[in-house]
Amino acid sequence: MKKSLKERLAILSDAAKYDASCASSGTTRRDSTSSGGLGSTEGSGICHAYAPDGRCISLLKILLTNFCIYDCAYCINRSSSNVERARFTPEEVVWLTMEFYRRNYIEGLFLSSGIIRSSDHTMEEMVKIARDLRTVHNFRGYIHLKTIPEASAALIEEAGLYADRLSINIELPTDKGISQFAPEKKPEGIRRAMGDLRLKIEDASEPTLKTKRRKKFVPAGQSTQMIVGADGANDATILGTSARLYGSYGLKRVYYSAFSPIPDASSKLPLIKPPLVREHRLYQADWLYRFYGFDIGEITSATADGNLDLELDPKLAWALAHRDRFPVDVNKAAKEMLLRVPGFGTKTVRSILSSRRFRRLRIEDLGRLGVSLRKVQPFIVADGWTPHRMIDRSDLRQMFSPQPEQLTLF
Repeated sequence: MKKSLKERLAILSDAAKYDASCASSGTTRRDSTSSGGLGSTEGSGICHAYAPDGRCISLLKILLTNFCIYDCAYCINRSSSNVERARFTPEEVVWLTMEFYRRNYIEGLFLSSGIIRSSDHTMEEMVKIARDLRTVHNFRGYIHLKTIPEASAALIEEAGLYADRLSINIELPTDKGISQFAPEKKPEGIRRAMGDLRLKIEDASEPTLKTKRRKKFVPAGQSTQMIVGADGANDATILGTSARLYGSYGLKRVYYSAFSPIPDASSKLPLIKPPLVREHRLYQADWLYRFYGFDIGEITSATADGNLDLELDPKLAWALAHRDRFPVDVNKAAKEMLLRVPGFGTKTVRSILSSRRFRRLRIEDLGRLGVSLRKVQPFIVADGWTPHRMIDRSDLRQMFSPQPEQLTLF
């Protein structure tokens, strides 16, 4: 019996939860108030994703279909998985997007899909959805498409004309892992597609000779998703792969997705607890690499096995392993060292550098900047404050470790 639209929406929105999505940060400001059409890439509403500046962005996040011809061992929608299947037509996705927007449920669309018939056929349908939204319905909201690296370059290029962001999944941190758990996917093909997309984005960013205007092509750039915990790669390997991806392909973001075991007998992977804490630590480490001047080797050097400390955030773990670098004088230290102080964010460091030009900072001043004084006290010197030998305390780690909780049955 054919499933209703509501039933298929329930299936395909639930299946999409394994795809890491992003908010509309980085794209061009575009709305319909002055130029007609429908939608906007700005504003706030019923929220499902967060921009780096804290704004909440609501997205209709669905799969076109969870049917798939591939049999990736880590994917719940693999061909051998015993899950309920469903499929939308392109027209239905367009209708859902427009109707959800009109009801103020969403501000954009995040669309991914299993592979049906062929990569090109699936990509053609996804492009048709984005094209119809833009050209037929004049939809000016945010669109993020999860593209298929095996699809033709012409289709991916056309997708970039209508989508704000494209993402091509790297899948796993190592080629060996992909060969073992997703043998139908080719790492070299994925990297080639990411490289081609970067070249097209860079080409579009150059002003044309005649108009001096830049082409509108994937204004929010490209991102990728990496499954963590499905293979044996440690955090040093995962973060090293991310660093190479950022450098080689100009990615806006690498998304880490904690492996969730598939609860059926056909799974080729062990049933383990999803490493959600590990996923969180990887995001924190990724942030340190991108914005705080840390090298990957520094971030992962706190433990012998190359994995991040699950109890402490990576910056605090690094500081405890390098106590000889502390305490830091907030009135004299360079920006690079201030960024390494646990509890100091980039905004705090900018405020410190700005304020200390006019007067010497006391620890109370840091409190007024919203800094956790308990966290920073052992690591800094300020006017009227010195930690004495707090940094040498044998129980310093215990001061920051999560306290045990008494569990209850009811």
